[in-house]
Amino acid sequence: MCFSAGASFAGGALITAAGILTIRKNSDPSRRVFASMPLVFGAQQISEGFVWVALQSPGHDLMLKIATYTFLFAAVILWPSFVPASVFLMEKLKRRRMIILPFLVVGILVSVYYGIGLLTREVTPMISSHHIRYASDIPKQWSLYVFAGYLLATLVPLFISSRRQIWILGLLMTFSCLITGIFYKEYLTSVWCFFAAVISIVNYFIISADTAGKET
Repeated sequence: MCFSAGASFAGGALITAAGILTIRKNSDPSRRVFASMPLVFGAQQISEGFVWVALQSPGHDLMLKIATYTFLFAAVILWPSFVPASVFLMEKLKRRRMIILPFLVVGILVSVYYGIGLLTREVTPMISSHHIRYASDIPKQWSLYVFAGYLLATLVPLFISSRRQIWILGLLMTFSCLITGIFYKEYLTSVWCFFAAVISIVNYFIISADTAGKET
C-alpha cells in the first residue's frame, strides 16, 4: 500500500480475507479466476508491506529484493493477462468472448515485455512523500505504448462483459486510474495497485449476485 508498512499489512489482510470469502462464495468453475482476484491483490499488498519494512530497516537487502519483485510481478506481469483472462473465462456469449480475445493477447504481450524488463533491468524502490516509487532503467522509448496496452488489457474487457455488474468494477477501476494519474503520477504503480486492491472487494458482491441469480 502507498502510505506505510502498517497500512499495507492491514489492508492486505482485509483484502485477503475478502478474497477467501469470494472464493468460498463462488460455485462456478468459469468464475474461479475472477473470484481469486481479491486474494491475489491482498497478497500483493502484503508484499509491499515488506518493501516498506526493508526500506525503513537497513540491512534487509534480500527481503527488499524478494518483496519488490513479488509486488512488481503481480503489478506489471500478472494483471495485464489475469484481468482479461478472468473476464474471458466467465463470458458465456461467444461473440463477446471473441471481442475480449484480442485484449487478452495484448495483455500477454505486455506481461512478456515487463517480464523481460524485470529479468534484465534493475528496479530500485524508494520512499518519497509517504509513497513508494519504483525507479527502473527499463528503456523508455516504448513505455507509453506498452502502458497504453496495459490499460487496454486491464480495463476494456470489463466493459465488454455481458455481466452488467462487472461494468461497475470497470468504472471504479477506470476512475481510480484517472485519479492516480492526475494526483500520484510518480507513484502510479504503488497507488493505483492500492486503489485497485480495495476496489477488488466488489468482486465478492458480483459473485454473490451471480450465485443468487442462479439459485432463484
